[in-house]
Amino acid sequence: MLTLDFQSRLPIYEQLYKNIVRMVAIGVMRPNEQLPTVRSLAQELGVNPNTVQKAYQMLERDRIIYSMTGKGSFVSPDLSAVDHKRSLARDKLTAALLEAADAGMTHQEIQEVTEEFFRKRGEGRHA
Repeated sequence: MLTLDFQSRLPIYEQLYKNIVRMVAIGVMRPNEQLPTVRSLAQELGVNPNTVQKAYQMLERDRIIYSMTGKGSFVSPDLSAVDHKRSLARDKLTAALLEAADAGMTHQEIQEVTEEFFRKRGEGRHA
């Protein structure tokens, strides 16, 4: 499910990009699955088609999706780009945890922050 926050400081095309990357990463969108057309997704979300096009271009640039002329855009069968993004995120998370521990945060405090984060996103503990 694609969700956009029109009050966010993050541009809509970046929100859309992140939403699709996340859906691919957690397996909601499968390799070779067709994405909605730019026009239909723009209409569904109530945004300008250029916004969706920009997100799709970024996804294609990062090899998350591929396009076939006249047929549409599809999730890439090679998910190494998503795996790479997950690896980078893991490294950043580890660095943040080290910084938190160095600042004196306890395991319990870090765990509480993590649980609160997932509660606010509407996800379960192991989402």
